[in-house]
Amino acid sequence: MSRVQLSGKDILEKDFKTAMRGYNQEEVDEFLDTIIQDYDALNQEVERLQQENERLRKTSAEQTRTRSAQPNPQVNYDVLKRLSNLEKAVFGKKFADSES
Repeated sequence: MSRVQLSGKDILEKDFKTAMRGYNQEEVDEFLDTIIQDYDALNQEVERLQQENERLRKTSAEQTRTRSAQPNPQVNYDVLKRLSNLEKAVFGKKFADSES
């Protein structure tokens, strides 16, 4: 993220020099007030999104740890069934029956 150069206070306190054919100072001040409000709202949204991002990272990390700590019994059952079928095919039914 790029570095923010101005704060709402910097915008508020900015003083422009007046010139003979310059801008209407009141209009400029009103516009700058609107910019300050938008700027503050944007900063609040950035903060909220950063907090949400951190919360989601923590949740994701916790879910990953939980999933890796819990074996999947269905996978274990499938492996055991395949191993049993392989034993029957290689050693014959007699060997598989003697194991039971």
